[in-house]
Amino acid sequence: MGERIFDAEFLKKLDTIIINVRMAMNTGSGGNRKSRSKGSSVEFSDFREYSPGDDFRRIDWNAYGRFDRLFVKLFMEEREAIINIFIDSSRSMYFGEPKKSLAAIRLSGVFAYLALNNLDRVCLNSVSETLVRQSAVLNSHGMFQRCADFLESIQFEGTTDLNSCIKKKEFRGNGTSIIFSDFFTAGGIEDAVKYLIYQKQEVVLVHILAPEELSPEIAGQIRLIDSETGEARDVSVTPAMLSQYDKELNTFTNSIREFCSKVGAAYIQISSADPIEKTIFEEFAKAGIVY
Repeated sequence: MGERIFDAEFLKKLDTIIINVRMAMNTGSGGNRKSRSKGSSVEFSDFREYSPGDDFRRIDWNAYGRFDRLFVKLFMEEREAIINIFIDSSRSMYFGEPKKSLAAIRLSGVFAYLALNNLDRVCLNSVSETLVRQSAVLNSHGMFQRCADFLESIQFEGTTDLNSCIKKKEFRGNGTSIIFSDFFTAGGIEDAVKYLIYQKQEVVLVHILAPEELSPEIAGQIRLIDSETGEARDVSVTPAMLSQYDKELNTFTNSIREFCSKVGAAYIQISSADPIEKTIFEEFAKAGIVY
């Protein structure tokens, strides 16, 4: 996108969200997502160098005495579990006021920030056409700037075949996969979700639609242009047509929701105009997805 999104004001908002998430979880009201990478009974595996923001309780002081450097302990499940965040970077996401792409990037940043603070490992994936562009695997709070740089560099162009893209992704062990998209993709999303579940992923679909898509305020003779293909169509918008549009949109979203319920994936529908706090503390908490 080439614009600065994660500025000082946004980072301050992230810190506030972190505090509120921790308070919600401490009081038992913040959802019930169980991280596969946590637990006191997991097997010790390795060390990595300490980064600012890491839990100081994980510091190995014996290693510090030997090497005069700070290291934190890793456990076997922590080495395997990765939070994969997929961002649909097709042109249709660059639509709306505010744009769906902006909501996807901001929410991806929030989840990456929460995960890194939770000592999870994070990989960002921009999916476009039939390709996946991946970030490095990030594993500490101090790496969030690399996450922000990756997200801000995403270009929203062309079309995206989500099934083809996601099925090219290789996984190693259990993890969580979160997909941010409007799901206007040929072939749907079912094959990709089934593939992720087969790969032992907890799957979360975040369906982002613009206010203009959820409740279009148009009338009369207009020309509609497909943002991805450039195809134009002249239509006469009537109340009956808008009513039919609402029915088709509900059928579209309900079909994804029902499929997710059937296979055990989480489905959340939001507007690109929704405040981040509302999305995190209402929609995600309602679905039991809070770090």
